[in-house]
Amino acid sequence: MKIQYDKNENTLYISLAKGEYSDSVKISDTVLVDKDKKGNILGIEVLDATKNIPAFNPEKKDTLKVQTV
Repeated sequence: MKIQYDKNENTLYISLAKGEYSDSVKISDTVLVDKDKKGNILGIEVLDATKNIPAFNPEKKDTLKVQTV
């Protein structure tokens, strides 16, 4: 599992598996789930991450082990 934060877009992406992306499922206005052709979950994207994850603070390095891109 790998967690990446894009500070320019304020998005958090949790990569759960490797595979070829097929489509995304909109869970809510701010959460998308990426899947492969077999329906396996590849990752989860959270839009407006700092707003939608109250415990997430990208300025604090000890919040999560996150790779900033």
